[in-house]
Amino acid sequence: MTKLSVNLNKVALIRNSRGADYPNLVNVALDCERFGADGITIHPRPDERHAKYMDVATLKAAIHSELNIEGYPDKKFIETILNNRPHQVTLVPDEPGQLTSDHGWNTIKQESFLKDVIQTLKTSGARVSLFCDPDNKMVDGAKSCGADRIELYTGPYSWNYGKHRESAIQDYVTAAKHAHAIGLGINAGHDLNLENLKYFKENIPFLDEVSIGHALICDAIYLGLENTIRMYQKLLNDVL
Repeated sequence: MTKLSVNLNKVALIRNSRGADYPNLVNVALDCERFGADGITIHPRPDERHAKYMDVATLKAAIHSELNIEGYPDKKFIETILNNRPHQVTLVPDEPGQLTSDHGWNTIKQESFLKDVIQTLKTSGARVSLFCDPDNKMVDGAKSCGADRIELYTGPYSWNYGKHRESAIQDYVTAAKHAHAIGLGINAGHDLNLENLKYFKENIPFLDEVSIGHALICDAIYLGLENTIRMYQKLLNDVL
C-alpha cells in the first residue's frame, strides 16, 4: 500500500482569505480521513499565507491518521515540531517568500546543517524526510544526514509526463531503487495528479507515501472531496 497524505494548504488559503475560520481546517481534515486519506499534510511558511503554525497543534490533537509537517527548518519551525511532535517532518529548502517548493536539498553542500537539524528533530520522535531531487548523489547525502526517508520532488516528472513519460520517470525509478537499497523510505510529491499518478505508482518501486494538495483540491471543486480522494486511492492502491 502507498499512503495518500492530503495537503490542506489550499484549504487554509481559502480560510485565510476572509479572515474567519471557514472552511475549518480540522473539519476538512477529519472529512478527508473519513473519505479515505491515510494522512494529513500542512506546510506553514513564515508569512503564514495558508497553513499557520497554530494549525499544527490543532490538527495534532484532532486527527486520527498521520500528521506530516513540511517546511524550512528555521527556529520557529523547529520549535513547532518539538512542541507538537507530529508523526513525520518533511524538510524543504524553501527561501522566505518562495511561492512553492521547486527543488530538492543539496544534501552534500548542506550536510552539516541538515545533520544538526535532523538530530534535533528526531528528539521529538518524528520520522524525518528530506525533499530530494532524483539524483543518487543527493539520495546518498540524505542517508548521510540521518534522514529516514526522502520525498522525491516530482515537478519535472509532472511537467514532462505529457511529452515522453518513459524518459520523464527514468531518473525517479533509479533514485527509488537506490534509496531502498541503502535503507531509505520513499515519499513523493509536487504536481502529481489524476493524469500522471497511476503511471508513477506503477513504475516507482517501494513507494511509501505521496503528498498531494493543489491538484487534489482543484479536482475536488469539480468532483467533490470524497469522490476525489477515492479516485486518488484507486490510482494508488486500486481501492474505492
